[in-house]
Amino acid sequence: MRKTLALAGLAALLAVPAYAAGPAATPNASDSYAVANLAPVAPAAAPITVAEVEAAQRAWGEALVSIATEYKTNGQAAATRLAGEVLDAAYGYNLGPVAFKPTLASGDTTFRTTREGALAYFVGGNARFAEDTGFALKGWRAYEIDNAAIVLNGNTAISTGNVMLTNDKGEVTTVNKTWGWVRDANGSLRIVLHHSSLPYDAD
Repeated sequence: MRKTLALAGLAALLAVPAYAAGPAATPNASDSYAVANLAPVAPAAAPITVAEVEAAQRAWGEALVSIATEYKTNGQAAATRLAGEVLDAAYGYNLGPVAFKPTLASGDTTFRTTREGALAYFVGGNARFAEDTGFALKGWRAYEIDNAAIVLNGNTAISTGNVMLTNDKGEVTTVNKTWGWVRDANGSLRIVLHHSSLPYDAD
């Protein structure tokens, strides 16, 4: 029941007026990076609001806690299924590459422009991303979001600030996080930028 409610809540929070999105562009043969080509916003589409950004952030936090809880209750396979559903509901991999830089990633897998890479980061179990142990499986039970700025630009939005995650031992991990959203053709708010890192420590 908790999983069903979490997904329903996620879908409801991400449902916003339509954004017209075009197909992903193909990079030139000489390019070594992924390119997503998003069409201009339809004139009738309502601009994203601060309230919608904050709702999408809460949906992300609730989804992370739900995946961690699902893992503890029903194991990795169940958590992987749920994480896949969350990715399909919240991220823009259906539009093309996503600019996703996870907190705990390095080397050739620092940036996860594909759904496979994102899923591996959250739940592990993928030999192509052997260093991933599953960030979403680390016993998260609560979250708090402290925005430093939310930038609105019509039917796109960016936020930056801190996310504080509390695990089942009461330990709090703070990450610096930047998200970027667009609306898809079905009216859903999609994450197309997700950059996360640990706070800088001069010592």
